[in-house]
This record gives sequence, C-alpha cells and structure tokens, in this order.
Amino acid sequence: MQELTQLLKDKFGYETFRPGQQALIEKVLAQESALGIMPTGGGKSICYQLPALVIDGLTLVVSPLISLMKDQVDALNEMGIAATFINSSLTGNQINERLQQAARGEFKLVYVAPERFETYGFQQLLKQIPVGLIAVDEAHCISQWGHDFRPSYLKLAEVITHLPQQPAVIALTATATPQVAEDILHCLQIPAQNQIKTGFERKNLAFQVVKEPKDTYLLEYLRVNRGQSGIIYASTRKEVERLFALLQSKQIKVGKYHGGMNEQARSESQEAFLFDQIEVMVATNAFGMGINKSNVRFVIHAQIPGNIESYYQEAGRAGRDGLDSDAILLFAPHDLQIQQFFIDQSELDGAYKQKEYLKLREMSQYGHTQMCLQRYILRYFGEDCPDCGKCSNCLDEREVQDITLDAQKVLSCVKRMGERFGKSLITKVLTGSKDKKVTQWQFETLSTYGLLQSWTQSDVTQLIDFLTAEGYLNPEEGQYPILKISNLGIEVLKSQRKVMRKQAAVKTLVVDDALFERLRRLRSQLAQEQNLPPYLIFSDQTLHELAEKQPQTTLEFLQIKGVGENKLKKYGELFLAELKEA
Repeated sequence: MQELTQLLKDKFGYETFRPGQQALIEKVLAQESALGIMPTGGGKSICYQLPALVIDGLTLVVSPLISLMKDQVDALNEMGIAATFINSSLTGNQINERLQQAARGEFKLVYVAPERFETYGFQQLLKQIPVGLIAVDEAHCISQWGHDFRPSYLKLAEVITHLPQQPAVIALTATATPQVAEDILHCLQIPAQNQIKTGFERKNLAFQVVKEPKDTYLLEYLRVNRGQSGIIYASTRKEVERLFALLQSKQIKVGKYHGGMNEQARSESQEAFLFDQIEVMVATNAFGMGINKSNVRFVIHAQIPGNIESYYQEAGRAGRDGLDSDAILLFAPHDLQIQQFFIDQSELDGAYKQKEYLKLREMSQYGHTQMCLQRYILRYFGEDCPDCGKCSNCLDEREVQDITLDAQKVLSCVKRMGERFGKSLITKVLTGSKDKKVTQWQFETLSTYGLLQSWTQSDVTQLIDFLTAEGYLNPEEGQYPILKISNLGIEVLKSQRKVMRKQAAVKTLVVDDALFERLRRLRSQLAQEQNLPPYLIFSDQTLHELAEKQPQTTLEFLQIKGVGENKLKKYGELFLAELKEA
C-alpha cells in the first residue's frame, strides 16, 4: 500500500486516496473485476491509471468520446506515463502503427472506442497482446436501463468475457440506478460483492429550481457572478444560438457548442473555455463529458433535460474542485414537450420508449417537488441523505400548510375513476368541466365531480403534479401515464397521514409600516422627477413585498412580484440602498 501511496504522490500529486479509490485499486491488483460508482469529479480515472503502472501488460481503457480520450492521454503523457488512443480521428496507417507499438509494450495505457471491439482485426490482436486490465469508463452505457445505452458496449462485454487471458475488468460510472448497476455486474461478470459505491451526494453543490422568466433571471445571475466560469445547457441548437446571441449582446465573454457546428469550430470553442478565454459556454448536451475543468462555478439548465441521470451528470460538472457551486434548473413545464418530441422521433423500440417517458416524468417531478432537491436526486439513485440545507427547497421559508383535505379530494377522484386515467381528465372531473370525454364516461355523476370547481385547471394540475412528485400517486409507464394511488396515498385517504405543502402565505399587513412609508416616499419622489403616476414605478403590492422580504441583493430584488429587468435597472440600486438602511 505504501508503494501505491508513493505512486499517487509522485505521478498524480495527491497525498491521499479519495473515498472508494483505494478499495477499487486493491481489487484490481488482486486480479478481481470490480464496479466503481462514484460521483462526477470523484476521481474515477486514477482507479485504473494507477494500477496500470503496476500491472504487467497493457491496460485497455474503453471510452465513448474522442475529446475525452485526447484530454486523458495528453494529461498522462504530461505526467510521464506512456499512453495513446485509437479512434476514428486517425488514419489506418496511424492506427496500425500504434497497435504495433502497443504489441511491443511501448504503452502502459491505450484508450479505444467501444466500436473498435466489433472489428475482427482488433479481436484477433487482443489474443496476441498481453492485456493486464480492461477499464470500462461510462459503464452505464452497457445497460438498456441507462440514460445513454449504446449497443457497442454490449458487444464489448461479449468480447471481453471470451478473451483467452481473462484480464480483470474495472467498470466505472457516475450515474447508475440500482437496476443499471445490476446490469453492469451481469454483463461484465463482476461479482456483486465487488461493487464499490461511494455515494452520489455532492455536498458543495447548491441545487435550485427557478420558475422566474428565464432571460431576466439568467442575465441578472451572470451580472452578479461576472468573472465566474459556468456552463448553460439548452436542449436544442436553436436555443443555444439564441442564448449565445443574447449574452453576446450584453458583452458577456461567451462561447457556444452544438452538433451543428463543424469540428474545428467546436474544438476552438472548447479550448477557449478550458483556457478561461471565455467565461460562459452555452451548449447542448454534446458538450461536457470528460471535460476536466475544475473551476466551473455554475451549471444552469435553461431547458429541462430528458432524465435525472443526464441532469445529475451535467450539473455535476460544477464544483469539481470541491468549492461551493450552483446547479440551477430554469423550470418551465412547456419545455417538457421538447424532450417528449425527442422520444417520439427516436428510433427506439416501444418498450424502450416507455422507459424514456418514465424517466422524463421523474425529471418533471423534480421541478414540482418540495422535498430537498439533493435528497430527491439521491432517492432516485436508491440512496438517502439528510436534507442538504442549501438547495432552493431547503431555503424556502414559505408557510407550510396542511392540504390533507384537498389531497383526499384528488385521491378519492382518482379512485372513483377506476385508476385508469391521466391527470388531464382527472383535472377536468375535479373542476366540473363539461368536456365531452367527461360526459362520455359519465363522470359528471361521480361524487367527486366538481369538488374543486373554485380552482383553475392549472392549479389542480399543479396539485396533482405535487402529489405525484411526493409519492402519493404513482404514474404508470407510457406517453400519457395513468395515475394510481400509492401506499402513501392510501394512508392519506384513510386519514392515517397528513399532506403538508409550502404555500405563499396569505398575510395581513405584518410588514414594517415605517419601512413601507419610506419606500412610498422614494416612489413618490421618483414619480415626480419623471412626471409619472407612482403606481407605474411600483405597485403598492410590490412595495409591501419589498418591506416584508427586505431583499439585499439584485437577485433577491428581482424575485419580488412586479420587478422586471427594466425596473431593476432603473430603480434597483435606489430601492436596495433604502432597504439596506432599514
């Protein structure tokens, strides 16, 4: 072990191993196959790079991305470790030359794409080269339950298990649900007891769900955090281009990255980001895997991604250096339609599409839940943790109200409709709609018909989304899921459990009246100077909320009802100065 710690210090510059690293390395050195599940930034690469220096023979590293291979090989060569890669960016002659060098033992590590294992020539070569270790990076790609399934990974598993020398296999991933982990173990014939999981929790990340107008919030966030490095993800090339143009017009040092750009343009953009020549990268999910930039302070998703695995992997690119960083989702329910369209248009078979719809629904519920956001994500991966105390839900100080009766009305309606319909029709029944589907099924005769007729359909839909996100209702698989009552929901129906929800508190004027008057005087003064009616500057409601919440920063100020980007620019500093004197 002393020798390994010395190698860690001499070659990689670290004094001690991170959680999970030592256990995985010991398994591999004992020639046992192992699966490592560690969060993004958890130091997965060292788990095979260090053993490669000790093990006899070649270490083959299976990696799905060309940019990732080049980054890793450059870093290893910089440390004096002989490594190379073989992928489609090379000519046939270059590939043959590197393979011959590998056969002569000139490299300790060779990075290859999974597709390479499908070629007969490469399979034959593997029988002649002494391979001591095979590292399978992004191992979740092997599972049909994974968010990034690749058939070439399945072929790779088949080839590995038939190699004559049977080298140890180390599989590594940052995003594996229990089901995906089981698949990896099975496909690569790894003993279950050799799964080492360090936990997915990222204590330095503050997760936020923001439902403000996107552009306004984004511009203000970037203004407040000017000089910091960050990534903004969007789902479509069109939205990447739009946001890029918007930020450029505000003199923000911004780059863009998406599949519609040529390789050189993408490469230049990535390089500029890595070298801090630009501060913000606006990109589709084509950007980021294998980017080892440690000082990314924020990752903002301007549109909702398709599943929690992708979201957590992308969000996890913030704060790899362990410093406090933000992971923000700008949540707008209509963005779900984009992801739904991607699934609809995909060439996946029916069963696989159903899985993708299910994952999208879990992601949607992340936007609706009032649970601690870190805890919600970890629960999805089969873990639990205490509330993080720093996400937007943990810091939400809205009043908690007992909504058990309203929840019972919804659950009772689901029950009386036979648990055979989705939220759209349930909403119509509860609000007393005369829609033809309601009458066609004779649901107007139900005792629950119109129970929430004083509510808007939008508010009832949000209540159903909340009950689903909190686990009182279970959606079945499918594009238009039907809702069934969970065991938790049954407890609520039987009045054995209460349902609590954070609500905007309805308050009488328990605000600082003196402060409210001072804000009114400032408003009057500004109105006089500009010859405007005072209410056009800010309404009384806005002043009351300012007096009640007393925001201290421009971002907090922006979240007050009635404050937009323009008014923030014109009046923000003056009102914030007044509030700071309070």
